[in-house]
Amino acid sequence: MGQIKKLLVANRGEIALRVMRSAREMNIKTVAVYSEADRNALHVRFADEAVFIGPPASSESYLKMDKIIAAAKQTGADAIHPGYGFLSENEDFAQLCEDNKIIFVGPSAKSIELMGSKLGAKAAVAKFNVPLVPGTAEPIDDIPAAKKLAKEIGYPVLIKASAGGGGKGMRVVENEAEFEEQMERAVSEAISSFGDGAVFIEKYVTKPRHIEFQVFGDKHGNVVHLFERECSIQRRHQKVVEEAPSAVLTPALRKAMGEAAVNAAKACNYYGAGTIEFILNENLDFYFLEMNTRLQVEHPVTEEITGLDLVQLQLKVAQGEKLPFKQEDLIMQGHAVEIRVYAEDPANNFLPDIGTLQTYVRPQGHGIRVDDGFEQGMSIPFYYDPMIAKLICHAETREAAIEKMIRAIKDYQITGLETTLGFCEFVMKHEAFRSGQFDTKFVENYFKPEVLNKTGNNEEELLAAALASFVIGQNKTTVQEPNVVAEESKWRKNRLA
Repeated sequence: MGQIKKLLVANRGEIALRVMRSAREMNIKTVAVYSEADRNALHVRFADEAVFIGPPASSESYLKMDKIIAAAKQTGADAIHPGYGFLSENEDFAQLCEDNKIIFVGPSAKSIELMGSKLGAKAAVAKFNVPLVPGTAEPIDDIPAAKKLAKEIGYPVLIKASAGGGGKGMRVVENEAEFEEQMERAVSEAISSFGDGAVFIEKYVTKPRHIEFQVFGDKHGNVVHLFERECSIQRRHQKVVEEAPSAVLTPALRKAMGEAAVNAAKACNYYGAGTIEFILNENLDFYFLEMNTRLQVEHPVTEEITGLDLVQLQLKVAQGEKLPFKQEDLIMQGHAVEIRVYAEDPANNFLPDIGTLQTYVRPQGHGIRVDDGFEQGMSIPFYYDPMIAKLICHAETREAAIEKMIRAIKDYQITGLETTLGFCEFVMKHEAFRSGQFDTKFVENYFKPEVLNKTGNNEEELLAAALASFVIGQNKTTVQEPNVVAEESKWRKNRLA
C-alpha cells in the first residue's frame, strides 16, 4: 500500500480542519466536501479543492455515500477520512471505499460491524477476558425466567432493550416486588419503539464514572493503548468536559484497564484509532461498555499528554505503516482538560441557541489550544451539531490545568448567542470536580440553571454557588444513567459521541 497523495475529508467544521492540517504537514493534498449551508465554511476555504455535495440536511449531503465516493473519484482522492459522526462508523461506507479502491482511514468494515453490535461486541471481548457488567449473555422476553435471572444477578438491576438506544425500553428495578411491572413496561416500549420485545438484564452500577481508553492498532497485528480519558461530566447523556489522565485511576488500575482495552481491540482484529469505553463503579471495579471505532471528539487531551498527532498516526496506519512505538515507549506528560463550547443555553436545559457569532475572540497562551471551525461574523448552522469549538488546556499538574482552563474561559469572548462557557467555568470551580469526587450524575446533582442567571460573571458568587451545590449534592444518591451510552440526541446523532 503506497503513500496517500490526496485525502478527501468526509466531514465538516472543526474536525475537517483538524484532519486537513495534519494531512498538509505530511504533504498530502486535501479535498473538502460541503453542503449548501457550509458553502463559506472555513474547512472549504482551507482545503486544496472542494466539492459541493447537496442541500443543508446531512441526510442529503454528508450522509450520502454515493456523493462522497463520486467526489473522491472526481478529484482523484486516493483516501477518505470520515472524521467522527456522519459515516465514520458505517461499515457499508468502509466497504464501499474498499470496493472502489479508495483507502478508508479507519478500521475494516468487519471490525466496525462487530463492535457496532451489542451482542457481538460483548461476545467478542468476553473471549479475551475483558470484564463485562454482570447480566444475561442473550436477550430474553420471558418474564418469569427474567425475574429468576434478576434475583441471581442481585438488585438493583437494569432492564435494557436489546434492539434499543436512546433510553427506550430501559427500566431500573430496585427490588423483586416491582420487577414484573417494570419488565412488562420495558418489553412494551421496546416493541413499540423497535418492533422487538427482547431485553437484557444487567447489574445496575451505582455512582458510575465514564472512563475510556484510546487504543491504536496497525495492519501488522500491533496494538497499544495511549492511556485513559475521564468523560464523566455530561449533560443529556453527552460529554461536555473531558480530561486525561483520570483523577482516580491508580497505576495498577490503569495497567489492568489498559490491558483490557488492548484485548478488546484485538478481539475484533482492530487497526487505526479506536476507543474502548468502560464504566467504573465506586469500588473501582471496571466493566466494558462499548467500542467507538473511530477518532473521538476528545482526542486532543490524549495528544496533549502523549505528544502524539493521532490523525497523522491514523494516516500512517492507513498507508500500511507499522506503529512507530511499543507500549513500554509511551509515557504521560502532565495533565490536559478539554471543554466543549456549544451554542447552547445551560439555563434552558442546554437547548441549542443557534445564532451569529457577533464577537468571537479565542483565548491564547502557552498550553492553550482551540480546535474550531468558525470565525467572527459566521453563523452556527441550524442543521448540524451546535458545537462551536473545543478548548483544551495542558499543564504539569491537574490543578494547574484546571486553573489555566478557568483563565482561558474568561478570555474566550463570544457574543450573539448563549454558550456553555459559563457552565464549564462552574464545573472547573466546583469542589466535586476539583476533588475528583464526581460521576456521570454531576449535572443532576450539582448544577441548577439559576446559578448562572443569578451570578453572571461574578467570580466570587459563582465559586460560592459551586461550593454550596457540592454540599447539597453529597446528600444525594447517585446511580448509573441507564442511557449513558444511548444514541445521540437529534441535534448530534450525526456528529458526535
